[in-house]
This record gives sequence, structure tokens and C-alpha cells, in this order.
Amino acid sequence: MGGTEHLTVRREGATLVLTLNRPEAKNALSLSMLVGLYDGWVAADADDEIRSIVLTGSGGSFCAGMDLKALAGRGMEGEQYRDRLKADPDLHWKAMLRHHRPRKPVIAAVEGHCVAGGTEILQGTDIRVAGESATFGLFEVRRGLFPIGGSTVRLQRQIPRTHALEMLLTGRPYSAREAAGIGLIGHVVPDGDALAKALEIAERINACGPLAVEAVKASVYETAEMSETDGLAAELKRGWPVFDTDDAKEGARAFAEKRPPVYKRA
Repeated sequence: MGGTEHLTVRREGATLVLTLNRPEAKNALSLSMLVGLYDGWVAADADDEIRSIVLTGSGGSFCAGMDLKALAGRGMEGEQYRDRLKADPDLHWKAMLRHHRPRKPVIAAVEGHCVAGGTEILQGTDIRVAGESATFGLFEVRRGLFPIGGSTVRLQRQIPRTHALEMLLTGRPYSAREAAGIGLIGHVVPDGDALAKALEIAERINACGPLAVEAVKASVYETAEMSETDGLAAELKRGWPVFDTDDAKEGARAFAEKRPPVYKRA
């Protein structure tokens, strides 16, 4: 169901699993991968049967960042996607979750390298799991470059500013345990278990009311930079309509009848 040479797509129940699939390059970003990613985000949001998304990588790595040659579309493996980029010059930023936020929850399952552009994509995900040998970092300054995927804006909003600045300004690698300690990721699991843990979390989300889940996610991001007064007003505006849905009625009936709810998104 979709995908490209460097991005595979499969269903696990109500979860769409997107796998960065360029293991020979530690899943460095290519035009093929970016097109597949963007199409995956759009497909997930368009399908009401999909209630969560898991993003992972193949070959023991998550993503080692940009491959400038591949992104330029040089050679046969990228050329066929040039028209997509010409038609939408913002496509690569949408693919990297810089200029696009899926309405479904996105869970990252990280093994191995998650550096540079990989850490930047990570900041666009909602829940993050990593194997204990995973490595994180924004290496751009070491190469005289700028982490233009959103990190100078997002990172300080996701972790304490002192840690954000150290990561951005030193360009050093961080272990999974250290990344968890500063709040960049939420779970550290044995190597090889990140995907299983991410799917476990996805299943818990999938069992909840989908309209409520999407409204809660939207409210969290919508109110993040608001004052408390404005945020609480926005929360009421987004949250009250959920109580009038068939999902809410089904949740109440299931609770009263002591059975699992069956949600149909209405």
C-alpha cells in the first residue's frame, strides 16, 4: 500500500508502520524516502481505519540525516521524483514533519543512529521509544552547517533550554539513556525491542476513542504557546464537541456494561 524504494509501508491492525529503508546508508534521507514519508503521512490521515502511525528504520538504524547527493536527485534512484518536488517545493519539509503535523499520533521507534536530520524528524513525532544503543545528536555545527529542520525552534520547547543549547552548540552524540534523562525520548528498551514497544503503545492508543485522541493531540499543540487563560478557552472549544459524538456515547455504554468499547468515529 504505497511506499517507495526507500520507504516501506505496512499495516499492523489500526497502525500504519512507515519504515525508512536505506540500510546501506544508515537510512540517510533521499528524495525517494521523503516522497514516501509525505505520502505516508497523508495516507494515514485520509484513512479513518488508521488510528496511529509508527515511524522506524531498517537495518538497525533510524536515520543518519541528509544525503545531499541523493536529495539533489542525481542518478536514476531519485530522478523519477523530481516532478513531485517541483510541483510542491515544500514537500521535503512536510515529509520531515517541519511543515506538516499528522492528526494521528506518531510514535518513533529508534534503533542505532538517529542523528542530524534524524533527530530533527524525531522532534516532529509525538511519542518516542529507543533501543539502549541508539545514538542521538545534531552534528551540523561540527560541519559548519545549520540544523534547519526546525531544531533551533523546537528543541528548546521540548527539553530544558540548557540541554537544547548544549546539543545544538557542541554537536556531540547522546546515548539513549542520556536522551531519556533530558526528556528527548520517553522509553529506553533493550536493543531490537523499540518497534515492539512502539506497537504496544500504538495498540493502547488504538483502543481509545479516535475522535478524542485526535482532539487531545490537536489541543496539546494548539495551546502550547498560549497563555493559560487562552489555552483553557481553546481547550473548551475543542473538547466540548467530543462529548456529543457517538464515540463518547459508546465509551459511556461500554463502561457501564463492563466491556471493551467499539469505536466507529462518529
